Amino acid sequence: MANGVIYVAQGAGYLDLAIASARSLRALTPGLPIDLFCSEPVPGELLGGAVFDQLQPIPEGAPRAKIACMPLSRFERTLFLDCDTLVVKPLGDLFQILDRFELALAHDVRRISALVREGYAAETPYAFPQLNTGVLLYRRSAATQGFFADWARRYLEAGLARDQVTFKDLIWSSDIRFFVLPPEFNLRRVTEMDGWEPLDALPTIIHSHRLLQHLRGGGERVHRLADLMQLERQALVAEWAALGLPAAAPLGEDPAARFWDRTEPEEA
Repeated sequence: MANGVIYVAQGAGYLDLAIASARSLRALTPGLPIDLFCSEPVPGELLGGAVFDQLQPIPEGAPRAKIACMPLSRFERTLFLDCDTLVVKPLGDLFQILDRFELALAHDVRRISALVREGYAAETPYAFPQLNTGVLLYRRSAATQGFFADWARRYLEAGLARDQVTFKDLIWSSDIRFFVLPPEFNLRRVTEMDGWEPLDALPTIIHSHRLLQHLRGGGERVHRLADLMQLERQALVAEWAALGLPAAAPLGEDPAARFWDRTEPEEA
């Protein structure tokens, strides 16, 4: 089958999130197949194309379920979505990226932080941060199958919880053809929409840990993008307030200075 989407859900909480995300996608793109790799029983009324087209097991003993499941996709061209996503616009011609590239994904946010600059066996320039693996578009090929096998091996070798660390190492050293998606296809910081002008972008895939905050003791379950946006606006104010600064630079003040005055990335 040509194009399709996969989710990987471990545990009832993540299954609930995957169902909500898949429903948002199904409502906008009803003809696109959606498969679920899952460790939980799934009600029959969700299968057969109602929400998911096929259910597949997560391989037993896999150190990182998503890495193990990605190469098992039955589609020629696959969009992997983390469970904490919402689709708010039809995907359009997104899969056409794979006419020229083997895989595509977007940069992660908080790129000054040590967390997102971390590598395992390779040092990269500040301008080459981690890519967010929660939204990953790829085609089936010898190149991608080999890439996923290397990623699984390096992830196990590193013994780190976050898979993006070894992914960054691998894609830095690999010859695989990849494309960096614009942020609207993996919108981690939804407050970016507050600064966009009408012709800047079309928000398509929202991806936020606030959608799973209830699983981490961080608050109530978030269902709506409007509620997510409100939480992010509040968090933006709080982050700057912790540094004794307003959320927006006062009129006439250099708006870039507040970033460079706090920290400066080291030259690689």
